Amino acid sequence: MAWSNWSGSVTAPADITRPQSEDELAALIRSAAKVRATGAGHSFMPLCESSELILGLDALPGQISIAPDRTVARIPAGWSIKKLTAALWDEGLALANQGDVNPQSLAGAMATGTHGTGVDLGSLSTMARGFQLIGADGEARWCDAATDPDLYQAQRLSLGLFGVATEIEVAVVPAFHLAERIEKRRWAEVRESYDALAQQHRHIEFWFFPHADDVILKTLEPCDPCDPPPSTTDMEETAFRRVLDVAAKLPFLTPMLQRTMMRSRFEGRRRGPAHAIFPSDRTIRFEEMEYELPRSEGLAALDEVVGWIRKKRLPVTFPFEYRTVAADDIWMSPMNAGPVAAISMHQYAKMPWADLFADAEAIFRAHRGRPHWAKRHTLTRGDVDALYPMAERYRAVRRTIDPQGKFVNPHLESLFS
Repeated sequence: MAWSNWSGSVTAPADITRPQSEDELAALIRSAAKVRATGAGHSFMPLCESSELILGLDALPGQISIAPDRTVARIPAGWSIKKLTAALWDEGLALANQGDVNPQSLAGAMATGTHGTGVDLGSLSTMARGFQLIGADGEARWCDAATDPDLYQAQRLSLGLFGVATEIEVAVVPAFHLAERIEKRRWAEVRESYDALAQQHRHIEFWFFPHADDVILKTLEPCDPCDPPPSTTDMEETAFRRVLDVAAKLPFLTPMLQRTMMRSRFEGRRRGPAHAIFPSDRTIRFEEMEYELPRSEGLAALDEVVGWIRKKRLPVTFPFEYRTVAADDIWMSPMNAGPVAAISMHQYAKMPWADLFADAEAIFRAHRGRPHWAKRHTLTRGDVDALYPMAERYRAVRRTIDPQGKFVNPHLESLFS
């Protein structure tokens, strides 16, 4: 059976092979000409695509190992964010931040720079302190800031180019609880006050349907211990799915449907363990493009792209998602030039998206944006070199660690060969 990503837009003829031991994993890598690894398949770009061997690591044995000072933990790289955060919770620990979905593998999330939101909080990649990798020769090697530092720096956001991670040492914090608040606000008000709001709240984001005048604002704040929350979603997905299906058949109705939908209250509160509050359910399939822009450009860029959609009455059916991420020093991270605003543009999987994304991408690029590696983009090798000063050093590490290009697929070859 062919492999497919979560949205169904990327497929490969190879099925997923799930080794049961590290020795089996090493033998598979050693004998294959081309290898890619996959987790939950949440990448919209063809990062995991391979015509020969696609590896899933979720069947490998492993357990969490916590350092005596309880500031780092060594975690099986194939574990999902959901599994590892629950295991950390049982030990009285947590990740400092997460994204708003949690099925992704730890290795995949770090390999692509996946992030949550918070002005002082970086991506998951910033939490990595060391990696155990199986290289192209099938041999295990460890890298961290002191041991093979160039490989470690490249591996922090690796795109799977340097080997298959089996364990990752991760910075952790004491377990904490969060209180979530969701409310509807006028876009004009949020546009004016967002920077101040972002300084007031540990986590803040909003969703903005481009044909409506209100946004759905979400904040998370640490709170006293409380009971686990019930399962919930940010919006009633059954009703939203009906709206999307109507828009797919009659796209000209999209503006009216969004304005009608946003007459709902969209208010809610939850409290509970952080790892249960961070994620939201995502059952409706979509395509996504995300650009990270200098924080000073973010709101203006969103205003411009929404104005373009409204002027042309384009059937963009999902809301934009707007978040903030701290700066980092990772070679291929979109956050390595300073703090960013992250703008995610989605489209229902049953509707055309490629032309819409291409036109919107031009707006984001004009505002000095750089794309999330796992979300839709059209970067070329020249773009990579222009946007990332460390790109050639990154390639040099790749050539040293994998001279035959075993971990390179056609998409990545066009950018990093």
